[in-house]
Amino acid sequence: MPQPIALKDPQREIRIYQARTLTAIAIVLVLLGVIVARYYNLQITEYETYRTQSESNRVRLEPLPPKRGLIYDRNGVLLADNRPSYTLSIIKERVKDLEATLGELQGILPITESELEKFHERLRRRRPYEAVPLHFRLTESERARLAVDRFRMPGVVVEAQLLRYYPYGDLFSHALGYVGRINEREVEQIDENAYRGTFHIGKVGVERYYEDILHGKVGYQNVETNAHGRILRVLERFDPTPGANLTLNLDIHVQRAATEALGNRRGAVVAIDPRTGGVLALVSTPAYNSNLFVNGISSKDYAELRDSPDVPLFNRTVQGQYPPGSTIKPMMGMAGLISGLVTPEYTVPDPGWYSLPGDSHRYRDWILRIRGTGHAPRVDLNMAIAESCDTYFYDLGRRLTIDRIHEYLLPFGFGERTGIDTTHERPGVLPSVRWKRETMNQPWYPGETISASIGQGYMLATPLQLAEAVAVIASRGERHVPRLVKAINGQELEVPALPPIQTNPEYWDAVIDGMLEVVYGKRGTAKNLAKGIRYQMAGKTGTAQVIGIAQGEVYDEDEVMERHRHHGLFVAFAPVEAPTIAVAIIVENGGGSSAASPVARRVIDTWLLGSSDFEIPADG
Repeated sequence: MPQPIALKDPQREIRIYQARTLTAIAIVLVLLGVIVARYYNLQITEYETYRTQSESNRVRLEPLPPKRGLIYDRNGVLLADNRPSYTLSIIKERVKDLEATLGELQGILPITESELEKFHERLRRRRPYEAVPLHFRLTESERARLAVDRFRMPGVVVEAQLLRYYPYGDLFSHALGYVGRINEREVEQIDENAYRGTFHIGKVGVERYYEDILHGKVGYQNVETNAHGRILRVLERFDPTPGANLTLNLDIHVQRAATEALGNRRGAVVAIDPRTGGVLALVSTPAYNSNLFVNGISSKDYAELRDSPDVPLFNRTVQGQYPPGSTIKPMMGMAGLISGLVTPEYTVPDPGWYSLPGDSHRYRDWILRIRGTGHAPRVDLNMAIAESCDTYFYDLGRRLTIDRIHEYLLPFGFGERTGIDTTHERPGVLPSVRWKRETMNQPWYPGETISASIGQGYMLATPLQLAEAVAVIASRGERHVPRLVKAINGQELEVPALPPIQTNPEYWDAVIDGMLEVVYGKRGTAKNLAKGIRYQMAGKTGTAQVIGIAQGEVYDEDEVMERHRHHGLFVAFAPVEAPTIAVAIIVENGGGSSAASPVARRVIDTWLLGSSDFEIPADG
């Protein structure tokens, strides 16, 4: 008979239930233990670490960039300003997907590949939680488009900044220079803390030379933010210290007059107050618009400037080294007088050429081509300066020798940097026997002294050096370091003075009388300048050869390429009885001094009279 089947086993069910209960309790206890251990780790072991990270998410320290100092001309005209601008920046730590965010932003704003490349460069050198700029100068419509979508893009911020602005564009570009974005090389050189929150730095000119003064000191603020990085409130603030304001010696009216007088020609004008060394005008043409560089110049614009045959980025006033030509003859005259080799009455024969003793080679005077003879049977210092007689200075140079020429012209500022408060000044060349031996490992030849005596050959000078030299003559030996900046925050700077050239006052009279004859003499080389003049001007013309001319050949300007024509130079000061301005002008390939002397008249008229109606001839 089959056994009955048990439908229910209470004991077995009790055992299964107990086992499951114990297992569940064990699992709960284990999980509870894990939670307690984690809680202990967060709240006890790693408390300070996570507390700091939490605070970093909620409270952060933000740099407050200082306002860059303003720059004014001597009349109070604002030359370098700061204007508000909006910048799109990104805080990487608050962005979930950086590449996706960048792609989304490109769909909203015209962000270029160049901007993205520079953004990634800045991203590599930024600090944690520091906003990195991506796109500058947001327009009102761009800000509006961003405002619609910013709630979906945590870490994307729009910041207001002050950016440099140059109201006069290219008028002062070579004098002021410009600011630009800080590059990787500069990051390694500057104090990182001093430039936190600042993306621009002075690159050249006054902006670079006075960078430490113009920049100011960074401030800070502690701010509380939400999860999206939006600032909720400012907890603590330390205001930045603005940069100092600069007042320049430059005069906008003189600067504009010089620029307009040069026109479209390549050249330079430097005007100095001989009483103080203050630079009244510093013009190099062609120039460039400084505003192009503030936020990074485009590749197209930079290529146009870089590749232009007129080299607008080249500051001819302090970097251009030119043969000074006959403009050094007044200084050579002073060298002859101080050395005792000549007197104002001393004369030399002038057949229109000069030969060294025992040498048949003839060094021609420029007048020979015009008259077929010299300036006069015998020429003294006054005539030699007034008519620019080469023969007189050939003889003087031979007797002085090149080393004494170097010795006597050095105090006039040739052959070394003047020390002007700007960048990239070049020293020129004041040759000597030692200079040629060290530079070329060659001996000095007597014929090279003949060339140097009229400002040719190896001798080179910048327009600034020429202006400084004529300022020394105007002040009768007083010497000052040229200065662009007149005052800092309204406090006038002490004028750096140099040891004066002390000599017989009659020597200065003799040289200045010759320079007066240049303008007012019947055969003066700049006699056309005297028409309608209302003050006394002393000047000296000069022509610098660009290409050599063999003996016996005749220079024909019409047959020479424009860029191979002579440079035209002119130096002057006025009023003679109490000089307040000394100028040096060079017009590259102008053909001769007639291209430069009218520019000087326009500049000096503007300084002394407030304006000028002197017409510059159409041919230069």
